Amino acid sequence: MNIILLGPPGAGKGTQARFLCDERDMIQLSTGDMLREAKDSGTEMGKVVADVMARGELVTDEIVIGLIREKLGGDKKGGFIFDGFPRTLAQADALGALLAETGETLDAVIEMQVDDNALVARITARSTCGSCGEVYNDHTKPIPADGKCSNCGGTEFKRRADDNEDSLKQRLMEYYKKTSPLIGYYYAKGQLSSVDGLGEMSAVKADIAKVLDS
Repeated sequence: MNIILLGPPGAGKGTQARFLCDERDMIQLSTGDMLREAKDSGTEMGKVVADVMARGELVTDEIVIGLIREKLGGDKKGGFIFDGFPRTLAQADALGALLAETGETLDAVIEMQVDDNALVARITARSTCGSCGEVYNDHTKPIPADGKCSNCGGTEFKRRADDNEDSLKQRLMEYYKKTSPLIGYYYAKGQLSSVDGLGEMSAVKADIAKVLDS
């Protein structure tokens, strides 16, 4: 099963993707992770990525599609989760063409809907464990009283420098400008399902499971 998770920064896509990887043996294809992995791989594609990044230029859609093509040709496990790609209509067309070319299908596009003000409040209260990346929130999931991560026991916690209100509003504006047209695109194709991205983690997980199991 191949799916796309759509939603603005901080909607919880990474957390839900992790659940799907653990419980359904799916593979998360995060653009950032793929680029970092390719840069250090020494392959032909990796050398191209390293060169582009060394020059400080933006990686083209063709390069990202090339990296996805490599992944689709390997072990598929329980299927792929596209996280952070596509971001534009042109990328959505390119991904559709690649899936058709490789005999793959896109089984679901899940939009994690959020209220912007609630999202800003949630993210400005967010911190992560410096060791394992477990996410905490000052209000809904505070760092344990003993100062140790409940997942790995680490004691270093970080806040992202851009998890502040002004920066977040800018990132949301970018998302709505570039990525929100995808919602209409996949709705028109009959592939879009929406879940409440601001519910409890377990409730969001259950809603996504319902979409996938149907």
